[in-house]
Amino acid sequence: MGKLNSFCLILTCMCFLQAIVGQGHEAPALYAFGDSLLDSGNNNYLPTWAKANYYPYGSSSFPFPTGRFSNGKNVADFVAEFLGLPLPPPAMSRESEGTVTGLNYASGSCGILPATGLLLGKCLNLDDQIYKFQCLVEGELTHHFGSKRNLLNYLSKSIVIFNIGSNDIGSYPLFLQSRYSTPQQFAQILLDALSKALKILYGLGVRKVVVFEIGPLGCTPGVARTIPHLGPCSEITNQLISIYNTQLDAMLKDLTSTLHGSNFVIARYFSLGLDIINNPSKYGLTDTRNPCCTALFGTSSCIPMVPGCKDAAERFFWDGVHQTEAVYKIESDQCIHNSSFCSPLSIEELVRL
Repeated sequence: MGKLNSFCLILTCMCFLQAIVGQGHEAPALYAFGDSLLDSGNNNYLPTWAKANYYPYGSSSFPFPTGRFSNGKNVADFVAEFLGLPLPPPAMSRESEGTVTGLNYASGSCGILPATGLLLGKCLNLDDQIYKFQCLVEGELTHHFGSKRNLLNYLSKSIVIFNIGSNDIGSYPLFLQSRYSTPQQFAQILLDALSKALKILYGLGVRKVVVFEIGPLGCTPGVARTIPHLGPCSEITNQLISIYNTQLDAMLKDLTSTLHGSNFVIARYFSLGLDIINNPSKYGLTDTRNPCCTALFGTSSCIPMVPGCKDAAERFFWDGVHQTEAVYKIESDQCIHNSSFCSPLSIEELVRL
């Protein structure tokens, strides 16, 4: 009887461990593309003014500033933790060498168009990010996996996250409106470029992609205080955002239906972001209007070495543009578990395919 009990206990432990490993590693890697909403430190290695590698950035979750434009982790970090993977390091860092559990290519101030963000210096635009990933696949990953079959199996199970386009759309009424006559024309140019990038990833073997909508940019303290007569949550970019997000949804559905075996998921962030801002108590927040850190002119980056607020876990905005770790956690949890937010499949469902 004792031997039987011991055998059952061992079998139970083995099944439990197998369940944990299976749940954590159904996706072997996480790759992130985008702008400062996902950047984990790529801009630290680039000649740009758009940096977050100084205190108080990162002060809630890291022993030192990492280059994340927040007080702590971002969406890519929380998704990686759910998958049981290490936080994907910035592709520009030495940490990226030999890493097969994923990388982060996102770059603050950059966007879909090559010209976006250049006023602040060098950043990795969408073309740069896709090119670097392509080089990784055709070089280091091909060598690592040995056979094309193993490589394609790895890529097809990996999760890819995009959050890009906010800087392009934010620049439209300020710099780009004279070049593109209508919001519809501008949105189509952005979507054509994004669609091209997604097709390149598909051609390399990627099959599971989550793309975030553009959030309510007019609600950021940076916009509200730079153009105060428009008021909070202004309509300055909402028309363009609405056009873009609607067409993004249609584009992703079309790609899923035409590219065999693909799953392109949209993260419906605009309505969630607006709901959090307008109903903060529903999400455990108290302030959705003011930056937590002392931001430069109250609109943009944190002033170096000045401590942030003590209630960051109850704030929406960390600086004049970016969200707190608390809000990124809300977004990631919704995308991981809620198929009406990340649609038509949550990340939890996506990794099981």
